[in-house]
Amino acid sequence: MDNDTMPGGGEMMLSGDFERDVQLLTRLLRVGESFDMRKHIVVPKNGQKCAFFFISAFANSQVIGDLLRYCINTEELRLEDSTIPYVEGSRNEKVSDIIKAVMSGLTCLIPEGDGGAYLMDMRVIPSRGIQEPANDKVLRGARDGFCESLQPNAALIRRRIRDPRLTFSVMTVGESTKTDMCLCYVEGLCDMKYVERLRERIKALKLKTVNFQGETVAEALVRKKWYNPFPKVRYTERPDAAAASLMEGGVLLICDNSPSVMVLPTSIFSFMQETDDFCFPPLTGSYLRVVRFLISLLSLYLLPVWYWMLSHVDRLPEALRFLAVSQETSLPILFQILVAELAIDGMRLASLNTPDSLGSALSAVTGLILGEFAVESGWFAPDVILYVAFVTIANFSQTSYELGYAIKFMRLLLLILTAFLGGWGLLAGTLVMIFLIAQNGTVFSYKGYLYPLVPFNGKALKSLIVRRKYDSGRD
Repeated sequence: MDNDTMPGGGEMMLSGDFERDVQLLTRLLRVGESFDMRKHIVVPKNGQKCAFFFISAFANSQVIGDLLRYCINTEELRLEDSTIPYVEGSRNEKVSDIIKAVMSGLTCLIPEGDGGAYLMDMRVIPSRGIQEPANDKVLRGARDGFCESLQPNAALIRRRIRDPRLTFSVMTVGESTKTDMCLCYVEGLCDMKYVERLRERIKALKLKTVNFQGETVAEALVRKKWYNPFPKVRYTERPDAAAASLMEGGVLLICDNSPSVMVLPTSIFSFMQETDDFCFPPLTGSYLRVVRFLISLLSLYLLPVWYWMLSHVDRLPEALRFLAVSQETSLPILFQILVAELAIDGMRLASLNTPDSLGSALSAVTGLILGEFAVESGWFAPDVILYVAFVTIANFSQTSYELGYAIKFMRLLLLILTAFLGGWGLLAGTLVMIFLIAQNGTVFSYKGYLYPLVPFNGKALKSLIVRRKYDSGRD
């Protein structure tokens, strides 16, 4: 029999018998087995016993101490009149709700003769600071960022949007983890049908655990297409970017224990925008967007087009003959490129696991030994090192790791098809890429992944390419 159900299948409720209810919660919460699970029984002056259950790691020791002293010294404990200080909470009789609340950090108070439990929020949730995200920095703008706690994240958004229509709707996902998720939107600016559909879909999720927060939920929400590398959800760790998305009619999905907030719905063109675009004048912001888009195209097509030209060097005009490989090597060019791409990812993984004190040593080994000696040994041509280095650096022109790897996979596909089919392979790879983008599933987006190009919306498309001037509200 489950702990929170009765033999008949209904929810288990508190019996109203103080001793029996305290023993039940003591057993279910494993008081005495878990060192951080605490139980205190106090007897006020009127003789009415009270039992407290809480997790010491979440408890505010000063408030808990004040509350215990108050309960001991009071002549009459009247919970229905809100006589307890420092407390915001509610009354509940369902055992499963009480267990969930205590495991979430709330304090449970069971008074003798009441028949219910009072769940009081006196948590002090451990969390790091709100420093600027490491992978989404700006030259000018706010320096704060989301952390792993829902409440500070909600406060960072409310600090920027002081509108009563801003709504934070909390739900629980995961049978074991019972992870809190928050659906954030501004009523009147977003599509409420989309919000309701997303809410119902999240509530219907049957996940046992949500160990990796946003990614676990995103994979459960979107149709499974493992072969499509293009990102289905856009993430941000910046409160200013999240607030701007809300004011544009977007919806946020905030997951507890994760600093990455999901911005919904998502299109391929939304990844071309960054916070820095809005921190500079319109001309500079538009220039940055165009450069970012062109660099992404270069990182995608540079190696395949260069490899195709190498197979037709004799047909190239004199002005383009410099594209020919300047040094004979013992390995085929295609093999050199593939090995270099793999080596770059290996060094990237190594840099993530390298202590900060050894980071400079890793850079020296990578730049001097691997690069220079690979060329001198005759294994790699200098041209290959140059072009692979360029596309690697170009991948950092936008902040989405998912989109960066999608471009990398498409580049490798174009390269292999070009090696076997020539120019027709380059064309076929482009068509395959367009097909993958067009049929990429997003989280219930009725507009589609190619919006505003398909369906076409000229005004929205222009706003994605050209950074508009802020409307001051005056003629």
